[in-house]
Amino acid sequence: MEKYIESLEIAQKALQIADHMTYITFPLVKEKRLFLKILSELSISILNTINSVLQYEYYKKRIQIYKDARDNFITFKELSPRYGINPEQLKKLIGIIDLSEKHKKSPFEFVRNDKIVIMSEGMQTETLSLEKIKVLLLETKDFLRKVNIKIKGA
Repeated sequence: MEKYIESLEIAQKALQIADHMTYITFPLVKEKRLFLKILSELSISILNTINSVLQYEYYKKRIQIYKDARDNFITFKELSPRYGINPEQLKKLIGIIDLSEKHKKSPFEFVRNDKIVIMSEGMQTETLSLEKIKVLLLETKDFLRKVNIKIKGA
């Protein structure tokens, strides 16, 4: 199996896990810390989808893959219009990845009201609520759908 198909399947699986936790598990257990795991799965899904696009384009001999992740991301940004991803959607996807990274580096997070508050090194805070998680989930689903259509339909 081609590497880009494997990455797409990993992305799909991570998205299914995030979706299941959002709509099935969370309503049952009502544990707000689940938001952090959902965020992590969304980030895994997005990163694997981006990886799949890069591998697919490399397979088609349209791009070069670099050792540096930043160079590869710049290449992905240039390719994104070909996959129907507008700058606004790209910004939201980057936001999901950044938020997940902030959580990983965060020295502290806590539950307040119906939200998870992630505190960064500089004492800045980011919040995650069920509504925000659902919006992030929809954005990730749309991204994966667009890439799937382009790669599997090609």
